[in-house]
Amino acid sequence: MKRMWEKGLLALLIKTVSISGLAAVVSTAAVSAQAADMTEGLVQNYAAAMKSAANNKDINQVAKLVSDDALISMSRKGKSTSLDKNAYLKLLQNSWNQTSNYRYDISIDNIVTTGTQAKANVSTTESWVKDGKTISFVTTSRVTLTVSTGNAVLLRAVSQVTID
Repeated sequence: MKRMWEKGLLALLIKTVSISGLAAVVSTAAVSAQAADMTEGLVQNYAAAMKSAANNKDINQVAKLVSDDALISMSRKGKSTSLDKNAYLKLLQNSWNQTSNYRYDISIDNIVTTGTQAKANVSTTESWVKDGKTISFVTTSRVTLTVSTGNAVLLRAVSQVTID
């Protein structure tokens, strides 16, 4: 009787350890899937998606490309301001609503990826017509992108703005 009880306990222990081990493997795989590594391809996909979203004035798509924790610091002629995601989206939406013929272009270089983040130099050119005048903004930035839901999103930007 004692031997049968020991066999049952041993079987239960093996089953429990196997289930625990399987749970640990599944848990590790889930964490790995969530923390995908950043690649240059994801950075280039970000640039293409941002260009498309901005040129289509698609604020919802732009919002998906900006982290909820984003901080965007902008300087022009010695004056600086910092915007969180909501302030940035509001500024962009207001600009689109008050202008016509909006155009956006972006180029990215000097990409350095580490783990789930990338740092890169970004140059954007935005132009539009307001009150019959064409205005052009050129922004040079050092940005940090991070991986979120398998895509690159903007986390930080330190930008210098020039108006032509």
